[in-house]
Amino acid sequence: MFFNSLDFAIFFPIVFVLYWFFSKNLRQRNIFILAASYFFYGFWNWKFLSLIIISSFVDYFIGKELYKTEAKKKRKLLLYGSLLVNLGFLIYFKYFNFFIESFVDAFNLFGKELQIETLNIILPVGISFYTFQTLSYTIDIYKGKLKPTNDIVAFFTFVAFFPQLVAGPIERASHLLPQFFKKYTFNYEQVKSGIILMLWGLFKKMVIADRLALLVNETYNNVGSYSGIEFIIGTIFFAFQIYCDFSGYSDIAIGISRTMGFDLMKNFERPYFSKSITEFWRRWHISLSTWFRDYVYIPLGGSRNGKYRTYFNLFMVFFISGIWHGAAMTFVIWGAIHGIIIVLEKATGKFRKKMFASIHLTKDNVFGKIFFITITFVIVCFAWIFFRANSLSDSMVIIEQIFSFGSSGKSVVSELGLNQVEFYASLAFIVFMLSFEWSHKKWNLSALLQQQNIFIRWSVYTISAIAIIILGVYGSFNESEFIYFQF
Repeated sequence: MFFNSLDFAIFFPIVFVLYWFFSKNLRQRNIFILAASYFFYGFWNWKFLSLIIISSFVDYFIGKELYKTEAKKKRKLLLYGSLLVNLGFLIYFKYFNFFIESFVDAFNLFGKELQIETLNIILPVGISFYTFQTLSYTIDIYKGKLKPTNDIVAFFTFVAFFPQLVAGPIERASHLLPQFFKKYTFNYEQVKSGIILMLWGLFKKMVIADRLALLVNETYNNVGSYSGIEFIIGTIFFAFQIYCDFSGYSDIAIGISRTMGFDLMKNFERPYFSKSITEFWRRWHISLSTWFRDYVYIPLGGSRNGKYRTYFNLFMVFFISGIWHGAAMTFVIWGAIHGIIIVLEKATGKFRKKMFASIHLTKDNVFGKIFFITITFVIVCFAWIFFRANSLSDSMVIIEQIFSFGSSGKSVVSELGLNQVEFYASLAFIVFMLSFEWSHKKWNLSALLQQQNIFIRWSVYTISAIAIIILGVYGSFNESEFIYFQF
């Protein structure tokens, strides 16, 4: 079930009304949320509900045992049990075929052909997200940072909470789990704020991302038909497609939760205004970045063992992040590019600051900000080529064509999946989105709107909803699904 589907448009109002009906009784409320969450996930494929239930059972009981046990050896075995079950599911469903194909390719390099067939494995939606979420629970208990809950319903609901079940934000138990033990009263302003955020997310998804997808899919799925200019346009459009798609999902998830009284962490903070790749990763997919920081980078040693070990740890975080995103060499290279740039930024920080200051390019002046934002965006877009390309060979063709600066001679407004009006409308929507986010950060446009009279406020709400319905792009199942569902 997608947030931008008719099914969800029917599902959510019913859940919203019944949720507040059950809200007075904490136990009943949580049971209802759990049932609604399982229905939401099972609507896609009910068979994979068993994976969520097994993971929940394993980590609930291992968490309790970890807290009671003081013997180090037994505690490690319990932790390894949690890792084995959760990562075992993830590796089998997401990486099994990738490992087989890589093994065969390695032998082929030495002239030895192996005939090993891959399996027809369906990737469960959201497995990477809820796996990391439930793993953080047992790891935090193991480290003594968290006490386990005795309420099995609350824990199962925390794992399966439908707004963020399939694409995040990746919540920590320390933040989200206690909220299932709080009673909430209906708050009109909070509900309205949540609905407005949902509308903004739907605008980014349906009006911007899904429209840009038409051009991106046309260019990236037909690499032999286009040249440099077309691929530059396609790559820039993909940069905004994936941002509006994923941040739009996060906004809707946070908005839905807010209408029910829950608070989810912010997942994006204007990433394309970043002035370095390091800053970009503080603003992009924040819940994943902080997860890797706390559960990979710091356990590897962080910055505690000298600069070279720090560089290695940083690179490994992004290398693993690439693998997390997808079982293909394109994702590995995407992660490695970000890891290398992050290491270079850290290693040359003082030198670059001194060099750019000598020519009056600093992050504090206008020209410096524009320069660094532009350079960062170009690097991010270059890496996006590998992320979006259907294969490693396709990515190589695209890069070769881009650096040839050629053109296929086809009109960018008639033969790339969009007509002239749609093409320029897409540009206008991107500019509007960026302007809104920049202005909202400075002046809090939501607060300014709330200061207006009721006629103006509701006129804005109504026009916004109608604009989404009229301007939204409606495609097939594969065209309208959120990009991060595949991860």
